[in-house]
Amino acid sequence: MHPLSIAVLVLGLSACSPRFNWREVRLDSSGLVALLPCKPDRGSRTLPIAPTAPTALITSTAPTELVLHMVACETQGALFAVSFTELKSPEQVLPTLAQWRLATLSQLRAQISSAQALGVKGAIPLPQTELLLAQGVRADGSAVQAQLLWFASGTRIFHAVVYSDKVKPEVTQTFFAGLQLQ
Repeated sequence: MHPLSIAVLVLGLSACSPRFNWREVRLDSSGLVALLPCKPDRGSRTLPIAPTAPTALITSTAPTELVLHMVACETQGALFAVSFTELKSPEQVLPTLAQWRLATLSQLRAQISSAQALGVKGAIPLPQTELLLAQGVRADGSAVQAQLLWFASGTRIFHAVVYSDKVKPEVTQTFFAGLQLQ
């Protein structure tokens, strides 16, 4: 076999490595399709979120907690997760995205090192839709890097994240590019 053919074959096989077994995953009734590198678990949890504005400025319908529906999987030392929740009205979208972002970054004790605009196919184009790279601390006190993204479609809001000791752009790029609303 020609050496170039062998090199192409090796590269092709490594791209299909079982380490990252990419698959399309639908998030329940959200309309979101995500590309995950491993078989995900599904679940729900409640996330308390603190208001980011004085109480007098928050409407009585603003949520103080979110019921999140999520899919997540872990491979090669990285945790990939996508979650969403449904709000009661479009007026809640921007303040709730801000509150969710603040709650997540506070829990991580995160320091943002970069932010870049990133559109998600089918999402509302919002200036808040930024891909953040942050350094933080896990619950056990160990350091963690995270790439995080929040976005919206109608009254549904979403959060996609990768947590790892060291975020690998070649992997996270595939994950975030695979997010699309249908």
